[in-house]
Amino acid sequence: MAKLGEICEILDSKRIPITASDRRAGPYPYYGANGVQDYVDDYIFDDELVLLAEDGGNFGSKDKPIAYRVSGKCWVNNHAHVLKPKDGVDIDYLCYSLMFYDVSALVNGATRQKLTQADMRKMEVPIPPFAEQRKIAAVLDKVSDLIAKRRQQLTKLDELVKARFVEISADESTTITAIEACEVIVDCPHSTPEYAGDNRIYPAIRTSEIRNGQIDWTSMRYVGDEEYKRRSKRLVPMAGDIVYAREGTYGDCVILPKQKKFCLGQRTMLFRPNYKICTSEYLHQALRSDSVKRQADESNAGSTVPHVNVADAKKFTFPIPSIEKQHKFSSMIKEVTRLQLNINCSLEKLKMLKKTLMQEYFG
Repeated sequence: MAKLGEICEILDSKRIPITASDRRAGPYPYYGANGVQDYVDDYIFDDELVLLAEDGGNFGSKDKPIAYRVSGKCWVNNHAHVLKPKDGVDIDYLCYSLMFYDVSALVNGATRQKLTQADMRKMEVPIPPFAEQRKIAAVLDKVSDLIAKRRQQLTKLDELVKARFVEISADESTTITAIEACEVIVDCPHSTPEYAGDNRIYPAIRTSEIRNGQIDWTSMRYVGDEEYKRRSKRLVPMAGDIVYAREGTYGDCVILPKQKKFCLGQRTMLFRPNYKICTSEYLHQALRSDSVKRQADESNAGSTVPHVNVADAKKFTFPIPSIEKQHKFSSMIKEVTRLQLNINCSLEKLKMLKKTLMQEYFG
């Protein structure tokens, strides 16, 4: 094991913060604790470096790194430590060793945790022979590249869906309101759910579980029988219904799958399509379209807390192609969804593999 202060040049003294009002736009990345914050017209570094969060970093996160690698001309503010490895230390290996380093015993500060330079210098990393460092970094690079490719595949599939939606709706002169396309549009109960302990039966889908048109299960909370009945008095959510984020990330939405019985959590509303007029897949994409997002933004003009009311949601308008075209679109979406599930499964396995390898190499 070696202390960070012994194996790296610490270049913090060369950092210069620039307030947003004083920055001049340019081609050079302006880095902070967690990555690029802006692009500016000058640079203070031109090197291969590792940046390690000083304050405002993802301290304690298992998914978001506290260190990242930069290359070439750039500007770094005072929220990231600047490290240049000395001879015998591979820069990629160093970066991987620091990405998820447990600094809980080193950071201080009640409201904004800070990793001081003095404490940062005490951090210890294993330093095997240089050839072994390169081998470890190469293995992690391959896994990281595969993860990036899987994410790129998901992005391309999402772009395909959006392009196909535009294609089938662009030439339509007929428009429809959301309430005309739906049997019902209802708001969630405004009370906070009474979450279950071990009785994890019914997922209570909240705004935080609606991510890029899909359900994020990582933070899902559950309710028991009584709370499910209480929250479903007005309407029992069904497969094919669309749950819409009405606050925070408003404008995003998900289609409920068949496998589980859901109830509405906080800050959501539910759209149930009228299947004689509109399919779930088409309505889902219409609600996520740029046109409807603009309408949601306009309804928010002057609001202190951005949100969408049910009354405004019912007035959303969008083009409506024939039901036959929609069914063809739905068939394509179902195939895309199948591919997305397979890619997501592969992605999760790769992420788990990377975590396992990181634990094996760095503890």
